[in-house]
Amino acid sequence: PVMCLRIAPEFPKFAEKLTHRDYLGSILGLGLERCKIGDILVHEKEAWCFCQEKIAGFLLQSLRAVRHTSVIVSSVDNMSEQDLRPNEKEITGTVASIRLDSVISLAFSISRSAAVPLIEGGKVFVNGRMITSNGFRLSEGDLISVRGTGKFRYGGTLTHTRKGRELIQVFRFI
Repeated sequence: PVMCLRIAPEFPKFAEKLTHRDYLGSILGLGLERCKIGDILVHEKEAWCFCQEKIAGFLLQSLRAVRHTSVIVSSVDNMSEQDLRPNEKEITGTVASIRLDSVISLAFSISRSAAVPLIEGGKVFVNGRMITSNGFRLSEGDLISVRGTGKFRYGGTLTHTRKGRELIQVFRFI
């Protein structure tokens, strides 16, 4: 069983801008294991944390600050789908083929040669599965997570160019 918790600053006017890393660090700093925590969705000055139901009570009582910001943790019973949708930035560009290294280089504005060590180093996951082959072909709708860099969704091929390249679309989570 999974539960959703809302983490909001106690005094929004004085709250600093917090990142996913800040929330995760504060939660893990309480002594919890990463496998007990699901996604943490950060929106503006608050975040929603998905966790196992058996540790939700502990988080409700124990999490009082994220970085230097005092927070209030509350359980969320009903959330609309729109609230759960992460913010995305649409990126379009051309690639020679729909290989994993090409798409990562487009999504994060890095070279293909910089993407290869990330893949071979076991830092790239496609739909939750570690991929170590830079030639892995993506399918429309695949979720790609690059540890330490970010996460994006492959939107698919929009068209083919006259030079044989493919115009693709990715949605990077921000």
